[in-house]
Amino acid sequence: MSRRNRRKPMSDINVVPYIDVMLVLLIVFMVTAPLLVQGVQVDLPEARTEPVPQKDDDPIVVSVDKQGRYYLSLGDPQKQGEPIALEEIGDKLSKILRRKPKTPIMVRGDTAVDYGRVVQAMAVLQQAGAQSIGLITEEPAGGK
Repeated sequence: MSRRNRRKPMSDINVVPYIDVMLVLLIVFMVTAPLLVQGVQVDLPEARTEPVPQKDDDPIVVSVDKQGRYYLSLGDPQKQGEPIALEEIGDKLSKILRRKPKTPIMVRGDTAVDYGRVVQAMAVLQQAGAQSIGLITEEPAGGK
């Protein structure tokens, strides 16, 4: 009787291909993540100001771009969707402020926008129940 060379079945899983796929996916996500950030291009005015102390609540940011369109951001000011009507911003904000009256409200206005558009936004925010409204600026190039 001849003996055949039989191999024992392996019960180990080869994980090397899975690691390769995971690393490729990690690289793809690292490259595409910065491209997913959307935002409204706003050229902020420069002013020397003290930073607002950080609170637990994410601020609500209302942005006004060069064309005078309004945008609402709940949290990250860089992630904003489509332009929204000022009245709709007031409605949404009043609902939020009924639940969380201490939520910080910030306004980002482009330097080229008409001053009246920023004032209109601030008036609507006050009517919606905002207790204090801050303005977002950029630090001048020379620093402090």
